[in-house]
Amino acid sequence: MAQNIYDDPHFFARYSRLPRSVEGLGGAPEWPALRALLPDVTGRRVVDLGCGFGWFCRWAASHGAASVVGIDLSGNMLDRARADTDNPSISYEQQDLDALDVSGAAFDVAYSSLALHYLGNLGQLFATVHRALVPGGAFVFSVEHPVFTAPSAPGFVAGTAGRSVWPLDRYLDEGPRVTDWLAPGVVKHHRTIATYVSLLFQAGFKMAALDEWGPTEDQIAEVPEWAIERERPPFLLVAAHHA
Repeated sequence: MAQNIYDDPHFFARYSRLPRSVEGLGGAPEWPALRALLPDVTGRRVVDLGCGFGWFCRWAASHGAASVVGIDLSGNMLDRARADTDNPSISYEQQDLDALDVSGAAFDVAYSSLALHYLGNLGQLFATVHRALVPGGAFVFSVEHPVFTAPSAPGFVAGTAGRSVWPLDRYLDEGPRVTDWLAPGVVKHHRTIATYVSLLFQAGFKMAALDEWGPTEDQIAEVPEWAIERERPPFLLVAAHHA
């Protein structure tokens, strides 16, 4: 089973205060780029893997999706999602994505935001998603960039020409890493970019887009503290299709 850190009261309280928790998709700087990878959801059956507070589920329904299923392991997340949702086309299920159980060809679009790096068996999840999508169906997701899941130490060290250097710890050694993020002992699974791509191919997907996301100059002008994200990409955005 994946670690259910979001049901820890201390962690959940701090997570709930993050901009993306308070403002929803508008508080996620990578959302415009991730949205651009999505197909038109009008009339489509959509599943959100690791749906959290249900922000994307409500967005998809408001943009014409025929039905939306949000799946999450956290009871806290699902309680909040249900409380904030009044659209009958949206339903929520509590499931561990490491043991996801969905029907074959049940969806046209699968989506996931910053959830898959918590999973121990990503190859199994990709295979399950492939079976759950109709031929030609879209799979769009984001994860923490591997330079974040293999950090050597908090912060940064001084580099040449006054630039910061973000050192890595055994980048090619994949597996669980324990970090302190909002609470101590959070487990995230480090994988290289090559592994993400290879697992998609093995599951039967065809790659459509791969984006090592960083903020635009316009975004930095609006929120100057995001400038540090130009030093190293925080997120990996991926779009694939059921082949």
